[in-house]
Formats: sequence, structure tokens, C-alpha cells
Amino acid sequence: MDTRKTAHTEVDHEHLIRYVREFAPFLIERASGSYIYDQTGRAILDFTSGQMCATVGHNHPAVVEAVEQGCRQVMHLLSWFLSPPVIELCNRLADMLPPSLQKVLLLNTGGESNEVALRIAKLHSGKFEVAGLSASYHGLTAGAGSLTYSTGRKGYGPASVGTMVIPAPNCYRCPIRQCPQQCKLACLEAGFELIDSQSVGSLAAFIAEPVISAGGVIVPPPGYLARLKELCRARDMLLILDEAQTGLGRMGTNFAYEHENVVPDILTLSKTLGGGLPLSATIVSPEVEQDCYEKGFMHISSHVSDPLPALVGLAVLDVLKRENLSRNAAEMGQRLQNGLLDMQKRYHVVGDVRGRGLLWGVEIVKDRDTREPDHDLGSAISNRCLELGLSMNIVHFPGMSSVWRIAPPLTVSEEEIDSGLTILDQATRECVDI
Repeated sequence: MDTRKTAHTEVDHEHLIRYVREFAPFLIERASGSYIYDQTGRAILDFTSGQMCATVGHNHPAVVEAVEQGCRQVMHLLSWFLSPPVIELCNRLADMLPPSLQKVLLLNTGGESNEVALRIAKLHSGKFEVAGLSASYHGLTAGAGSLTYSTGRKGYGPASVGTMVIPAPNCYRCPIRQCPQQCKLACLEAGFELIDSQSVGSLAAFIAEPVISAGGVIVPPPGYLARLKELCRARDMLLILDEAQTGLGRMGTNFAYEHENVVPDILTLSKTLGGGLPLSATIVSPEVEQDCYEKGFMHISSHVSDPLPALVGLAVLDVLKRENLSRNAAEMGQRLQNGLLDMQKRYHVVGDVRGRGLLWGVEIVKDRDTREPDHDLGSAISNRCLELGLSMNIVHFPGMSSVWRIAPPLTVSEEEIDSGLTILDQATRECVDI
């Protein structure tokens, strides 16, 4: 009997537009905490936090209660009608942030929050050129998609005028082949020289993830963000930090930028704010907001400042504080890191382990000396994990399908971390021994 076969129902997606290369071969009927359950009742440990959004666990009771409350009170309003939950959530976010980040716009998705950030940067500066990092993922809408360089660029026509890219700071695979032992930020310095040579004199902003997530879990070396801000300042560029996947606890702090004490000019939040529901935010200084208001800034969408998701956002902030999830992320992240480093010692195919808090990347290679990526093995181990009951995301973008992205909910327990590591170890052992 082949133990690798897992019983599942055949998924009928005849009428679905296939927005990914392949759907899972089963349907999910319910979810709770760190687990999702398919139609057979099989429990699957979720080390992806859904689409990186269920950071307080699936269907947290506080989130469910907030949804129910919103359904009883008011779910949706005309865009220029405000509600108490919207005002309170903006106030709560402002209380968590420095004086230079006090004006909040509540939106739906990360792509939309980045679109607004780009619009604000261009309107405030009066310029239009924006640069980003080569492994970035900021969404796939027109403006944000133009600054997403990891995937989704080919076949859709021209990107927005004025978008540029510099190499992502991947220390495991130095993009300029100069700093294999100790990073000297050469890729950043050379990147800005390229920006200067491409620019037509209209540099508005630079957008970056403080820890690149979907592009391979790339943690910039110490000093990188500070030097990035200096280089932006020297060119009168605004620095936009996209904390869709790193904000609100996942890094063991409220925000990832706190690790380097580099405060952005514009901050965007999304996935981690909504507890599984669509909610995002763009946050700027009072001075920038005032200038844009005087210049006629407008961003009206069907669900801007909706009260129901704002209630959910408040519930998420309550849970983060009440359950001390930043601390849990740091502690469970250390436990996860230790387990992954132990696997690196025992399996020659584990080339690199990198991350912070509860966001970790593991790169699978054919050879540790050449660091040649093993995309097929990475996918095989990931698939076997799913068969064994662990949902572990593998980066499916071109050239990066050998990197696992591991991001459990911030509510994850020691037992769940250990269970996930046990499954991952079994799947790796079986696939490597083949």
C-alpha cells in the first residue's frame, strides 16, 4: 500500500478562473486556531496562516464576535459617512506609532494600501518616479503591480511609467557576487547609482518590505534600512515600508521597522490587521496629509472606511495585546528556528535558514557549495508535508520554488510547533532518501 496517498474529494472547479497554477485536491470546510479541516474531517496544521492573514488564528472568538456585532449594527456606509469603529481604529493605530505616522486611511487589501501610498507620494512630491526591490511583492493592481518584481510582470503590457528596480539584499545569493562572507551593502549603493542613471529627475519614493516575504523570506543585513533611508533623503525621496506580512506582531515587535529603528515616511498595513478579513491601512504624517488634502487628494472606493472590518481590526489589536502575541511570536519563533537549524545540520539539502519572529524561509539546494537550488525537491517535500497534515507554503515564483515560507499563526503553541517540525522532518527524510 502506498502510504503517500491521501484520501480526498475530487474538486470540481469547472467554472472557476484558474488564478493559480494548481488548486489543492480537496475542499476546506472549517478552520479553528492553527488548523484547517477538509471535507473528510482531516486536520491540517496551517503553517501559512491562511494567506498570511489569520495571524490570530483561524476564526478567533474575538474576531467572530466582532463580525457578528458588525452584522447587527452596520456593515457598510457611503464613503464619506464615518462610524465610531473607524475613528477608534485609526486612534488605536496612531497610539502605536510615532508622531510622524498619525494619519490613517482604512482600506481593503495590501495592493490597495500600496496604491494609495504611491498616489500620496506622487501628489505630495509632485514627482512620479518610484523604485523598489527585485524580489518585492506589493500586490498586482496597476501601480502596486508595477513595483512587484518577483512575479506577475510578463504578458500584461507596460508597467507604470517611472518604475525602477534595484537588487534585493539576498545575502545567501549576493546579487552582485561581491559580499559572500560579510555584506557591505554594495548592492544598495550600486542600486542607487543605477537609479540615478535612469532617473529623469523626478524621484518621488522608494517602496520596500522591511523583511521580504513572498519573494523568498529575505532579511536585509543590519544597517540596510538605515542606509536606504539616508539614500532616499539625499534624493528627497519618500520611504514607503510595506508591512503587509511583517506588521502587528509577526516579527516579535509591533512593526518590523522597529528592529532597525527606521521610521518610514509612509507605512502600509494589510494582512495582519484583518484577522482573516479584508482590511488594510495607509498611514502618513499630519504634514503630508495636510499637503495632499490642500492639493485635492481623493481615493474613494466602494469599501473605504467600512465599519464591520474596522470592528474586526479593533478585535485583532485587542487580541494582540491581551494574549501578548508579539512575545509569543518571538518565543515560538525561536523554537521554530532551533528546529529548522537542527534539520540543516542533519540534511545536506537544507542550504539556508533565515527569518525573524514567526516568519522563516528554508532554502533547498542540490549542493551546499554551489548553492544550486533544487526546485523539484523543494516542491516534493512541500507536497508530502500536505499529505501528512501540514500546510507549508513554498514560494512558487519563478526561480524561487526551492524556498519554503513558514509562518504559523501568532497564537501557535509549543506542541503545534513541535508537531509541524516532526512532519517536516519526516517529509524531508522520505523525499531525500528516495
